[in-house]
Amino acid sequence: MKLSKFCDETLVKFDMTAKTKEEAIKELVEVVGASNMVKDADALLQDVINRENLVTTGVGYGVAFPHAKTKAVKGIVIAFGRSNDGVEFDAMDHKPVHLFFLIAAPEDAIGAHLNVMARLSYLMKSESNRKLLQSVGSPGDVLELIDNIE
Repeated sequence: MKLSKFCDETLVKFDMTAKTKEEAIKELVEVVGASNMVKDADALLQDVINRENLVTTGVGYGVAFPHAKTKAVKGIVIAFGRSNDGVEFDAMDHKPVHLFFLIAAPEDAIGAHLNVMARLSYLMKSESNRKLLQSVGSPGDVLELIDNIE
């Protein structure tokens, strides 16, 4: 699965400034809100926060997948964010999160949404993949990595 079809270079943010979970989600929604795939950034923000309030999407190893199925998007869209300082995100391992993938999908995109989540989860299980994403210097490198790393 080519994840870059749901993301582009404008949806990559290095040097996130967020200090809290809610700030991180808001920062990522601001990035993705400029996409023509987003119909209503405010509704998307609320849907992602509501989903996050159910159970943390901070999966550990410095990674979080905040996401929502929502009416606020026209199709699946992914934003990537990186925080050099890390964000306290209530992660399962109680460690700060440095790598974020915000995933928004239409309410009827159940199968595709799960495939995207599964692919990203698989990629982020690898320590070497996480290190690569911590060190890449351009948005194009991020897109190439999420498409080509195993």
